[in-house]
Amino acid sequence: MKIKTLVLIVVALAAISFAVFFMNRPQPPASQDPRVGKTIIDAKDLESAAKLTLSDQGKSVTIAKNASGNWTVPAYHDFPADFQKLSNFIGELSSAKIEQFVTGRPEKLARLEFKDTKIRLADGADKTLLDVTLGKNAEAGGKFLRYGDEPKGYRTGLNAWLDAEPKNWADTNLVSLKADDVARVEVAFPEGDSVVVSRAKKEDPFSAEKAPEGQQLAASKITSLISSAGTLRFSETNEVNDPNAVAAKANARTVKFTTFDGKTISVTLGRKPEQKIVKPPVAKTDGTTGPAALGTVADLTKKDTAAEPASKSDTPAIPAATKLAEPETETIPAGPVFAFITHSDASAAVNSLMSKRAFQVYEWAFTSLPQKRDDLFEPKPANPKPAAAKPAAP
Repeated sequence: MKIKTLVLIVVALAAISFAVFFMNRPQPPASQDPRVGKTIIDAKDLESAAKLTLSDQGKSVTIAKNASGNWTVPAYHDFPADFQKLSNFIGELSSAKIEQFVTGRPEKLARLEFKDTKIRLADGADKTLLDVTLGKNAEAGGKFLRYGDEPKGYRTGLNAWLDAEPKNWADTNLVSLKADDVARVEVAFPEGDSVVVSRAKKEDPFSAEKAPEGQQLAASKITSLISSAGTLRFSETNEVNDPNAVAAKANARTVKFTTFDGKTISVTLGRKPEQKIVKPPVAKTDGTTGPAALGTVADLTKKDTAAEPASKSDTPAIPAATKLAEPETETIPAGPVFAFITHSDASAAVNSLMSKRAFQVYEWAFTSLPQKRDDLFEPKPANPKPAAAKPAAP
């Protein structure tokens, strides 16, 4: 082999060896990155947060603190935010740590799948406090994370799910009464009358005004009523003038709760009732029904004297078996149940909510309402028989 050829082979092998070493060179120890072992966001930055934005799969939601210091969902009618859900998310975010520096090479960053799953925290002036993108799940647990557009990938223990649907961040609670707080309940019935029950202290049993003869109040029915109509969450919202909501208010029942501190919460539940309508007749094309059965205009103008009966006795009788066809009906199901709530405290948040939207609730709250006065009462227990007298001693 010629010397020149051998030299070229040696040079080529050296170049290949250098390239392999460069591609597979070990990363610097994780401890060298200052973020490893620390939380994703500093506590002082978290205290300044006034806006949280979550993005995922093309959707985005922002939860923001208003001038009163309350968190709201601007994209969903500016409703109050679900504070428990927000607290849980912030708690997970503040406690999660950067566990490992993964890579700083662009070709490896691409494998971590950093796309549009993002978390951004900002202060009241919209200054960014945290801007991270989450990648795919790591085999060792947690997720891959990148700060802003930095060419660095980390592994974090954060396992929070990013819910980017605005409606899901709204507080669905409309009214939440505790049985121990209720001093008086007034239940209205469709006939126009009502039943009023009350008690002086929370330890006392409820007593009813004008109980039927031989009947007593069924205490369990009142407890159930407070649970069903006094604790409501909405499932959907509509425009205030939505036809279903308007029809629901016209076919509604009202229960009024008065608390021991003198506040009154009026809960009105209703729904558009089920309807049965007659279907319009459908013309057939066989010429036996509908306009086709009349024939053409020329047929109608002909005088068929032979077909006319000579006398009443010649009039053909209608067979007894011949009956008029029953009209077809269609049943339109009842509409969704809506709740209309008023609070005696003018500053109560529910009063403002009712002016913004119409609130659908789960139908059990409506269907479980007592339908008549007797549903709230039960027979009094029979008086025990007196014990038989003992015979006198001899």
